[in-house]
Amino acid sequence: MNTPVIGVLALQGDVREHLIALAAADAVARPVRRPEELAEVDGLVIPGGESTTISKLAVLFGVMEPLRARVRDGMPVYGTCAGMIMLADKILDPRSGQETIGGIDMIVRRNAFGRQNESFEAAVDVRGIGGDPVEGVFIRAPWVESVGAEAEVLAEHEGHIVAVRQGNALATSFHPELTGDHRVHSLFVDMVHANRAAES
Repeated sequence: MNTPVIGVLALQGDVREHLIALAAADAVARPVRRPEELAEVDGLVIPGGESTTISKLAVLFGVMEPLRARVRDGMPVYGTCAGMIMLADKILDPRSGQETIGGIDMIVRRNAFGRQNESFEAAVDVRGIGGDPVEGVFIRAPWVESVGAEAEVLAEHEGHIVAVRQGNALATSFHPELTGDHRVHSLFVDMVHANRAAES
């Protein structure tokens, strides 16, 4: 099976760490900033950072609408932290002018777990990932207030939803790319493989 090419939206955030994690999960990983780069990938990771900044830069770089179109068409996409906010169909408390890509029928609350100095790590049991719990790094992390019928809750922490999947879209509140544990990225790479097989 050919190695999938997976992009990391390289507008802001921990892009390098995702590129490393994807490579460790047996994907060809590339930074993506422009529509022509987006067109060349089989899947995309949207990293953490600041969701309002990512939103504005995606519009500025002309990648927002092509990205929405590809997600609608079923391209596998994975968002961490701010990336989760970007994949939400609705934000509970959006900043003025903040846009999302959408793709998961969920309502997300920004910075729900607190400010930067309230960041923490926690073991998270993620449905579909075997072995020990995933070590979740939560940095100004959102949580999911509610999901629609099509979305599957994969993990919760202290009663709050922190991982969701809907079709080819995956989102986590936490940052697995910061831990050296690449199992969440491997799950996403498997999603990309399955999508390519379905399309061929």
